Amino acid sequence: MLRLEAVSKRYGRGDWVLRDVNVEAPAGEIVAFAGGNGSGKSTLLRIAVGLSRPTRGAVAARPPVVGYVPDRFSPNERMSAAAYLTHMGRVRGLATSVASARAGRLMERLTLVGGKDAPLRSLSKGNAQKVALAQALLVEPGLLVLDEPWSGLDADAHRVLAEIMTEVAASGGAVVFTDHRESVTRAHATRTYTVGKGRVSLRGPEAWPTEQRPVSDVILTAGRDGPLRRDLAWEQLDGVLTVSRDVTGVRMRVERESIDALLFTALQHGWSVERVTGMPDHHRMPNAVTNGDMR
Repeated sequence: MLRLEAVSKRYGRGDWVLRDVNVEAPAGEIVAFAGGNGSGKSTLLRIAVGLSRPTRGAVAARPPVVGYVPDRFSPNERMSAAAYLTHMGRVRGLATSVASARAGRLMERLTLVGGKDAPLRSLSKGNAQKVALAQALLVEPGLLVLDEPWSGLDADAHRVLAEIMTEVAASGGAVVFTDHRESVTRAHATRTYTVGKGRVSLRGPEAWPTEQRPVSDVILTAGRDGPLRRDLAWEQLDGVLTVSRDVTGVRMRVERESIDALLFTALQHGWSVERVTGMPDHHRMPNAVTNGDMR
């Protein structure tokens, strides 16, 4: 369990970043902290993992083994991903052979593009994020802390990350993550805290914001040729609110701002776009696409 009691934080004589924060992340739960940029989410996580000390209050409970993935991981290193992860495993007390084997399994599961020998400095943002996630999992964490973890990840890695979070919680660990999207926190969290203006409050199902972002309905069908990925975890993609499947295809309700990324993923994996409704006139798709002729 993670528990913060009356935690407040400010830097020097500046404004309070956090004020009188009381939160819990019980073992076996996935806890989200939702809020906009600058709300204090990252500061809260750094305090939770022990990288920053509260000005007031205390971290009253924290598991001994913590895995942490920061919001930015951009190593400018010549060493390979495998060498870095093996080194990190040794730092955390693993034998070299054990660290190397665990690093290899994690990189394979996360599908690190470029392979294990790719230099860290050559990795894209999404693949650097995979390395950051792998280092947090080298030793089974009692607390896994993820700061905006889906940023930059491809659709397959979204699915794997969701599986990992569920596995950590199922094994008795606590998972904490931040995200600013309602669809993501609602899909993954067993409890959600709202962070804003230095205050943190527990949000129940009835307390979701009533304002609605523009949404569209998307209908996908199997492509006419080429490989088709039927096992895509559509629910894990940004902006996807609901998903229903039948023998003919997939129907989704999607936040309008996420339509382009969703359709690109669908076409990449062999799906055809049957229909997109609720789009503004200036953004309507050409008939060739809505009829499923674009791949």
